[in-house]
Amino acid sequence: MEKRKDERKPQGNRPAYKPYAKEAFGNDRPTRKGERPAIASREETEVGNGAVIGRNAVRELLRAGRPVDKILVQSGDREGALVPLVGEAIARGIPVVETEKRKMDLIAGHAPHQGIIAMAAEKEYCEVEDILAIAAERGEKPLIVVADGIADPYNLGAVIRCAEGCGAHGLIIPKRHAAGLSPVVTKASAGAIEHLAIAKVSNIAATLEVLKKAGLWIYTADADGTDFRETDMAGAVAIVLGSEGAGVSDIVRKKSDFVVSIPMYGKVNSFNVSTAAAVLLCEAAYQQRKGK
Repeated sequence: MEKRKDERKPQGNRPAYKPYAKEAFGNDRPTRKGERPAIASREETEVGNGAVIGRNAVRELLRAGRPVDKILVQSGDREGALVPLVGEAIARGIPVVETEKRKMDLIAGHAPHQGIIAMAAEKEYCEVEDILAIAAERGEKPLIVVADGIADPYNLGAVIRCAEGCGAHGLIIPKRHAAGLSPVVTKASAGAIEHLAIAKVSNIAATLEVLKKAGLWIYTADADGTDFRETDMAGAVAIVLGSEGAGVSDIVRKKSDFVVSIPMYGKVNSFNVSTAAAVLLCEAAYQQRKGK
């Protein structure tokens, strides 16, 4: 039997979402004894070696206006699509240095760099409060992606690209047992990482409680959930995506308000995590905007 529309709506005890208020994040964040706070401090948030690799990623870096120390261009490769990037760098007074391919390969961790690498001021992780503040500044209901242990940097980069393209306000990733922000992630995101706020936390489950306290509803993607098309995601939403193999952890699943799935009609039983992210985020973004 088809569910009535009112049965699809979130039910239960949850404060109504209100635009970001600092007092929602007091000192009573749910943490266990001896555990570090759920939200990473700014002192803990320096990332990688500052290398941004690939033409699209460098283009978006320059567009974002983040400080750039220098641009490395592979020796003998100043032509084609690299010409406007080099020209913009020179116009902004950014040093452009011709560099041997071997050295560039090492800097990029042997990921494809397409003959150009920007050495940028290191991107800082933000805090969860900052993501909610972005939603408030835009006058929108929060749409947040939570990555529970995505280990493949290419998948994480693709998820970032999907999240930014769907208008999500930010991404939350764990500190341990997952991919962090690296040159490979930056390149896989096709530059979207420059436009998306990303928080890194020590405890995903505790962070979900923080989001609930702020009035968000938690939707976890898993194979045995309710058809996402029968789920109301028009409110303030956090969508949780699990790791490539194990999916979401048991404790994260228990913290969720809803478990949703994408029906499969072929012989494979699941999508790649970034494909699932695109499907679910497009639906949530559509429902939020339709409900305005």
